[in-house]
Amino acid sequence: MLRSRFWLVAGLLLACPIAPSVAGASDAAQLSSGQRVGDYKREDVIFPVRDGVKIHAQVWRPVARKGPLPILLQVSPYGYDLEQVRKLFDGEFSDLARDGYIFVLEDIRGRFGSEGNFVMLRPVAKTKRDTDQSTDIYDSIDWLTKNLPSNNGKVGMLGASYLGWTTAMSTVHPHPALKAISVQASPEDTFVNDDFHHNGAFRLQYAWEYAAFLEANIRGLSPFDFKEDPYFWFLKQGRLSTMDSKMFGRSLPTWQEFAGHPDYDAFWKGNITSHRMPDKVAVPNLIVAGWWDQEDFYGPMTIYKKQEEGDANGRNFLVVGPWNHGGWMRPSWDHFGPFDLGGDTATYYRQKAETPWFRHWLKNDTPLDQPEATVFETGSNTWHSYSAWPPKDGIAKRALYLHPNGRLSFEPPAANEAPFDRFVSDPANPVPYRALPIAEVITGNSAWSTWLADDQAPFAKRPDVLSWQTDVLQDDVTVRGDTLAKLFASTTGSDADWIVKLIDVFPSDAATPADVRRRQLMIANDVFRGRYRNGFEHPQPITPNQALDYTIDLHSASHVFKKGHRIAVQIQSSWFPLIDRNPQTFQPNIYKASPDTFKAQTHSVFHTRAEPSAIWLDLADERFAGASSSKHP
Repeated sequence: MLRSRFWLVAGLLLACPIAPSVAGASDAAQLSSGQRVGDYKREDVIFPVRDGVKIHAQVWRPVARKGPLPILLQVSPYGYDLEQVRKLFDGEFSDLARDGYIFVLEDIRGRFGSEGNFVMLRPVAKTKRDTDQSTDIYDSIDWLTKNLPSNNGKVGMLGASYLGWTTAMSTVHPHPALKAISVQASPEDTFVNDDFHHNGAFRLQYAWEYAAFLEANIRGLSPFDFKEDPYFWFLKQGRLSTMDSKMFGRSLPTWQEFAGHPDYDAFWKGNITSHRMPDKVAVPNLIVAGWWDQEDFYGPMTIYKKQEEGDANGRNFLVVGPWNHGGWMRPSWDHFGPFDLGGDTATYYRQKAETPWFRHWLKNDTPLDQPEATVFETGSNTWHSYSAWPPKDGIAKRALYLHPNGRLSFEPPAANEAPFDRFVSDPANPVPYRALPIAEVITGNSAWSTWLADDQAPFAKRPDVLSWQTDVLQDDVTVRGDTLAKLFASTTGSDADWIVKLIDVFPSDAATPADVRRRQLMIANDVFRGRYRNGFEHPQPITPNQALDYTIDLHSASHVFKKGHRIAVQIQSSWFPLIDRNPQTFQPNIYKASPDTFKAQTHSVFHTRAEPSAIWLDLADERFAGASSSKHP
């Protein structure tokens, strides 16, 4: 989550290199030692790391607690003003604070009170003389444990988004005093599926507002003023590569990094988080993700999966809840949009998982009763405990097949069925990702954080959105694990995007709450840019009018489609301006594509015995399921 001046961008991940900024410890002259938040009192410290750069941190210590206490460290590029610290103690730190810790809120190198050059997602040091994020954290822990009075010599780290990434970096060369961490909503790969791209498709509005916010105003930070609905504003723009100079009279470094690296090259691969983390898990890690994280769901789930490969000693754990980006950090979280979650899931997580986690590793006064994976099942509002995620037992892989006339069924296509459905995708009239008007990402009242709760029913009425539904379900259908789209599709053009949405359709009867009646909720979704069908490194034109197979990872889900509901699937080829428009004629660099290359094309989705487009689901077979569960209190 964003801090201080960046708070308006709640949840925005800053994940690409920008021009470095330089700060000095003198910038922390406005030190406010002695401030109070509840029982906690502030002091400020400034200390050197190995290359002589001085780092600034706030130290918050409980006044009433005596005796040695553990240290909980956060390292942030966003700063911590008093208002933000109060929010931390009201939400993210609320239960931990009652347990008693020394909280250290550290400014990352080159930001606010810390000296040095700031480099976004700083690369790993190449020699012993170089520094990186892991060396700064090592040196910070070393200084803090040796110099802060009344600490017990044990340190934990936690944080979400960029702070999740800095927490992950603490494991590269961990300090012996680092006993436990919690990596939350960290990015993993910002080309494959975090923040700025999904499967190579560019997240246009998010990336533009990010670059403009940070770099357009040399005197400070300012949200970009579209002066109209962003949907129509983006439609009027020409080449993406020159949008920055057209708007501001100069280039923006981050925007030009996007335009200069359109494919999956070393620029993107060098920032893969799990590649930096050790193969063998040494520091216990409680990884946290939200089912409706609008920015970094792929990140924590993939970091967990990759760390599992080297977790011989059982140090890698996972919690997934019904949250958006950082929802578990809020004072309470009992709804997502209009959907009732059955109780306060944020407090439940902090009291049942996070607080016992750090108490065990940093205080050693309680046994650890943490399941390998703690997962909230949406639809039933139930927490489940598993020995692995996805579960290894009690799961049957089943396909939901597309059929003519909008029918969706677990039965495969018959021989005499119509072979395909088709639609015209027109870049001049792209499908919006939410009902107009489109909200800005970076504003104080932005609805961006809950767009995944939007009703998908209106989009099924568009001629350029294909929609299928099952009959009314006679029994519950529980998805518990991986979801995957296997499409057979063609286009009259030479490039295309494929967007697939798995949807829960709520009933229209009086027993269904009025605010969700007939509503269609996305359970899983993603976009795939067709040019990357054979790999993200080397884009290739699509052969026109040829049915090709596309495998699209919709990630995982834990959801009950309740009896009386329907399951739906929507397929479309634009999602604007969440995703940039595909010209639908192959261009080597879409950022540099001229307006005359954007052409309407006809797309076809096949559903025959030979080309059976389907959504593959991990379905729970309760006869063999090994999960324990508990209803939310």
